[in-house]
Amino acid sequence: MDQMDKILSSLEIKLSSEERELKGNDLLKLIMSKWMNVADSLLEMMVLHLPSPRVAQKYRVSDLYDGPQDDEIAASIRDCNPKGPLIMYVSKMIPNTQKGRFFAFGRVFGGTISTGQKVRVLGPEYVPGRKTDLFIDKAIQGAALLLGNTVKFIAEVPCGNLVGLVGVDQYLMKAGTITDNESSRVVRPAKLSVSPVYRVAVDIKNPADFPKLIEGLRKLSKSDPLVHAYTELSGQSIIAGSSELHIEVCLNDLQKEYTNCEIKASEPFIVYKETVTAVSNQFCLAKSPNKHNRICASAEPLDGGLVDLIETGKLGPKSDSKTKEQILCDDYGWDKIEVSSLWAFGPDNKGANILVDVTKGVPLINEIKDFVDSAFQWCTMESVMIEENMRSVKMNLADAILHTDAIHRGGGQIIPACRRALYAAVLTAEPRIQEPIYIVEIISPTEVMNGVYQCLNQRRGVIIEEDPIPGSALIKVKAYLPIAESVGKIIA
Repeated sequence: MDQMDKILSSLEIKLSSEERELKGNDLLKLIMSKWMNVADSLLEMMVLHLPSPRVAQKYRVSDLYDGPQDDEIAASIRDCNPKGPLIMYVSKMIPNTQKGRFFAFGRVFGGTISTGQKVRVLGPEYVPGRKTDLFIDKAIQGAALLLGNTVKFIAEVPCGNLVGLVGVDQYLMKAGTITDNESSRVVRPAKLSVSPVYRVAVDIKNPADFPKLIEGLRKLSKSDPLVHAYTELSGQSIIAGSSELHIEVCLNDLQKEYTNCEIKASEPFIVYKETVTAVSNQFCLAKSPNKHNRICASAEPLDGGLVDLIETGKLGPKSDSKTKEQILCDDYGWDKIEVSSLWAFGPDNKGANILVDVTKGVPLINEIKDFVDSAFQWCTMESVMIEENMRSVKMNLADAILHTDAIHRGGGQIIPACRRALYAAVLTAEPRIQEPIYIVEIISPTEVMNGVYQCLNQRRGVIIEEDPIPGSALIKVKAYLPIAESVGKIIA
């Protein structure tokens, strides 16, 4: 203790009588927190090294705003103008335990938001000119600064600041854009580095509590940006997360905070994808139930770089025609006619699968476009082998013979025929199942590396990089680890 007192006096750290009674790691943590507090160090680093909103938005506006870069909304973001049009991005819903509601937490990028203000709430699926995911003239019931565990309500918040809003949580699920300008577009949503590939099925022990489960799943899905909670068509309730630990935390929150009743969960299972590895060796033909229509289709794999562009949002249904033509024609060798005939992305009109109309001289082909798109979305959502999502597949509508009478080529005739043709095309293109994997980084001493290699081999791991750490006896190993092998088998 005498030696410790000398060190503490030199560091100008004082301990109370109760704190001096601590031993071991507890005492060490206390002294380190007084000497170099993490919160103070982090805040000082942010102040010294991160640019202010007035500086940062000038070069970030092109990545943030989804609309034209020369309109008044983009100018308001670029200049961080508190008197310009309001534009705010809600990035997270934070539970308000006192009232069972949520704070819509985010940053004001342009203009000023105030209590009682009427705003337009744009969800992530909002498309200009449509009313989907759009809520008009909704009042902000309150604006608050969330300071740790305390909430301080204020009258107005200018741009550049973080704020929690009261009263808009009923219109948003996870994220969205708030504005007061009718011509405003959405702020691009944040891209997460992990995907919800772990899934568990949950059920309630007491059937009378089923409405609580549905409401609890809705609140859980709001509270976590990554978790995906939903009910399948079969009635089974599913929670999807990024890891086994993430699922355990979600189940604990669901039972103790959002439902307050006992629930039971299945064993975790993994999300796979279905794909193809070759071009269809033949054109696949399917007839409609009334035998008056015929659909011909083929399938082929997409380039890996193109799949990455779609999944990162750089190419998709919202991209303008010039961008699509530049990427697909210049970088991937597509024909301009193919680009102009690109009908859809899937599943959910945003996945890494593409439907292309390559027919030539087929009359009435545009009359069935919506029906073919519906069949394509269905196929990419539940593919042919194990009914998982499809990935990295290009579907070609090769030919069609359609009845001239519209009553004989309705959705009930075209959708089943097109679905069967697309499924057959996948089966003739060497279908495969894609397995999700972790990129694992392991740092360990040299003498235990044999155990690391043995453990990775047992889990079907593949080592991709192995480097010694300079100045130490440690080795850093990077490896691919199948996620299915890590369920219930945490590597220590």
